Amino acid sequence: MSPTTEYICFSLIKIVGVIAILMPTIAYSVLIERKVSAFIQDRIGPNRVGPFGIWQPLADGLKFILKEDFTPAHVRKIYFWIAPAITMIPAFLTMAVIPFGSQIGAQKMVIADLNVGVLYTFGIVSLGVYGIVLAGYASNSKYPFLGSIRSSAQMISYEMAMGLSVIPIFMLVGDLNLSQVIEYQAGGLFNWLVFKQPLGFAIFIVAAFAETNRLPFDMPESESELIGGYHTEYGSMKFALFFLGEYANMIASSAMMVTLFFGGWTLPIGGLDEPATTLLAGVAHIAIFFGKMMCLMLVFIWVRWMLPRFRYDQLMDLGWRRFLPLALANIFITAVILWAQS
Repeated sequence: MSPTTEYICFSLIKIVGVIAILMPTIAYSVLIERKVSAFIQDRIGPNRVGPFGIWQPLADGLKFILKEDFTPAHVRKIYFWIAPAITMIPAFLTMAVIPFGSQIGAQKMVIADLNVGVLYTFGIVSLGVYGIVLAGYASNSKYPFLGSIRSSAQMISYEMAMGLSVIPIFMLVGDLNLSQVIEYQAGGLFNWLVFKQPLGFAIFIVAAFAETNRLPFDMPESESELIGGYHTEYGSMKFALFFLGEYANMIASSAMMVTLFFGGWTLPIGGLDEPATTLLAGVAHIAIFFGKMMCLMLVFIWVRWMLPRFRYDQLMDLGWRRFLPLALANIFITAVILWAQS
């Protein structure tokens, strides 16, 4: 094969592989969330469909597929149909630049190893707000519209804090390539950037909760006030796409945090922080990345069932008057330290 054909073929294989892993992960993240919430609330949780309820995601998927795809007469139909897809697609596109392993053979375990991976990530993530705004506008109803307006203000506010929180990382690494960020963290546990940038990590993870509309920042949905917010008028597979988008965004955020702060696929034992030279080592690196990512997913799930919802004014105050100045101060302090060490 020519180099171009080989590149296209292996890229397609990686894309199929990532989607084949991502879709079941989304499905079983829902099951894990239901089990964790049941444990916290002293309930049993799903336990009827298969042993320990392991086939519950399949039953849920069949329910969404078989339900009538009803479109209310009062909605703006074209926007109403495309909004769920616009919400879901950016989360999948973000995974293209995440290095989920070192390499297997001569192939790097990343779909697109971009030199500006982080800029691509923030550019794609920012598109997700359009789907939510369109859903609220197209529903032609006051509760979805209020939810979409809340979400747009919330996501724009916390995108700034999230973007500023990662600038010190690239000041330390000296590169915007996510593979280079992981290589910088190899060689020992305390090379992980969560130890060098704890404030940056704290801002990033809280902003990730706001960006994914998860409790304690789920004001766009807030069932007690807005019924269901921007997806109130949706049902069947259209609602399922919003659901998929939310969990795909959680997975993408967790994968970014693993890459930026927790050493990516590296583990400072048994030589697992060096690029793989065998098939077994390559698979082990993918398993390490996936394990770290699922630990952060559990944090998302645990927080939802442990903390109450913020008021909307508290949310905006935290983003603009607390996190934005802290992120700017973190950049300044990092710059001073680097200048003093030079």
